[in-house]
Amino acid sequence: MRTSGNGYAPPKWSVALTALASLLLVGGCQGGKERQTAQAPIPEVATLTVSKGPVALTTVLPGRVSAYRIAEIRPQVTGLIRERLFTEGSRVRSGQVLYRIDPAPFQAALENAKAALGKAEANLQAIRSKAERFKELLPDKAVSRQDYDDAAAALKQTEADIEAWKATVRTAEINLGYTRVVAPISGRIGRSDVSEGALVTAQQPTPLSVIQQLDPVYVDVPQSTAETLRLKRSPAGGRLNQDGAGQKKVKLVLEDGAAYPLTGTLQFRDVTVDPTTGSVLLRIVVPNPDNVLLPGMFVRAVVFEGIKEQAILIPQQAVARDPKGDPFALIVDAGGKVRQRMLVLERAIGDKWLVSSGLASGDRVIAEGMQRVRPGASVKEVPFAGVGKEGSKPESKALPASKSN
Repeated sequence: MRTSGNGYAPPKWSVALTALASLLLVGGCQGGKERQTAQAPIPEVATLTVSKGPVALTTVLPGRVSAYRIAEIRPQVTGLIRERLFTEGSRVRSGQVLYRIDPAPFQAALENAKAALGKAEANLQAIRSKAERFKELLPDKAVSRQDYDDAAAALKQTEADIEAWKATVRTAEINLGYTRVVAPISGRIGRSDVSEGALVTAQQPTPLSVIQQLDPVYVDVPQSTAETLRLKRSPAGGRLNQDGAGQKKVKLVLEDGAAYPLTGTLQFRDVTVDPTTGSVLLRIVVPNPDNVLLPGMFVRAVVFEGIKEQAILIPQQAVARDPKGDPFALIVDAGGKVRQRMLVLERAIGDKWLVSSGLASGDRVIAEGMQRVRPGASVKEVPFAGVGKEGSKPESKALPASKSN
């Protein structure tokens, strides 16, 4: 028997008792672990029941505001600006005088034309009488044929001169009227590029000012040809019910994210594709009584596509993705077991996914607690708190899914 360093050797029965105690301790730990494993609670998950219902589908597209009508104010006669009769940035009416050009030279030209016309008309009677007398004397050969022809030609010449001077008078009147530069349309006028005393020329390239009609306004929205083709195929395949009553109604979202209170109307889709962008232009007419929308402003247009009658919406948190990036959901079957379903997603609508395939009406989808369970495990179900009456109805904003298969 070996002894310790101090010469003392423990008895055999002490060693045996120590070994027995160790075995009992190990056995007790293993039994405790088995009891703990046997008593582990079933994981709890929140589920919602899938149901089908009508969903209004929309597309959000970027767009720019442009004026409904634009009029560039240019002079139609050459002269000096005497007055500017509007306030920059104010609202003007159609026919309102904006500028006055010095009328003196145009008034003189009108009076000169009127005088020349009066002179021609004064000579007309004498020349007509002479021609008529020569015509009566011609059969008796009291005058020569040449004298009659000269008198008849002089009459026609005088009549032509009178018509020419009448036209000159009319032209002078028009030019005199052009010295009053008026607004061709009603709207809001911008800044003036000229002031009193400036020399302007007829039909100059630089406008004096610009008037824009801002109620209503246009919103020009580009739409890709791929999206246009998809929308055309959807009704043909029976996927969408395009109700004509609201098909042309468009809502706007402003730059700060606020919804514009008034609804616009889709006026037309262009028939020409822009070769640089591969898109067609949608033009929307929007009421703008308070001038909230200004030309050049960026907005987002929510364009109505149609209604999908048998649609399935589930919360985005109920969808996960496998290592390949394919979306799937976990459901609870009739036996309380977890099952995995691969999904095809069409688009995001608010905080929900629109599911094209993979789920059926009546499936119980796990919306909370997916991280704690695996397919084949037994679970305890509780109702999902986030589902309510709006579970099958989308928000008005719909975006395409980033990956749907």
